[in-house]
Amino acid sequence: MVAQSITAKSASDQASTEMAARRTGMSFQRTRMSADRTLMSVMRTSLSLISFGFTIYQVFAKIQEHTSRSSAAPARNFGLALVALGIAMLVVGIIYHLSFMSGLRNERKDMKAEALIHAESKFPPSLTLITALLLLCVGGAAIVSMVFRVGPFG
Repeated sequence: MVAQSITAKSASDQASTEMAARRTGMSFQRTRMSADRTLMSVMRTSLSLISFGFTIYQVFAKIQEHTSRSSAAPARNFGLALVALGIAMLVVGIIYHLSFMSGLRNERKDMKAEALIHAESKFPPSLTLITALLLLCVGGAAIVSMVFRVGPFG
């Protein structure tokens, strides 16, 4: 009985290579979605900081407006600090997300060039990133409104 050797051209080897390429391609998509979930966590925390800070600032500004007490400044400054922290956290999260996604796209492109994956599906624009940028604009408008007492939230 002659044993049949398995070569790179054999059907079983081609099938396992194809399955490995598909699994690797799907892992890129899962990693992309995981990066979006991480950015959503950053957004959730930033939104909490911005909204709590803005609320604290507004409450103490109204108290100071209706009374003659000037002791509301430290609380208002705390609210301003929370908003600034939320904006800073969001900026860092967006930069990290963009950097991570750029690296993931480059790795995917390199693996496609080496024919290790098919990379037929696209990496669509991240709606999470678009929402994070919009939240950043709202946070920026809130802090400008608080500092200069102008704008839509003043």
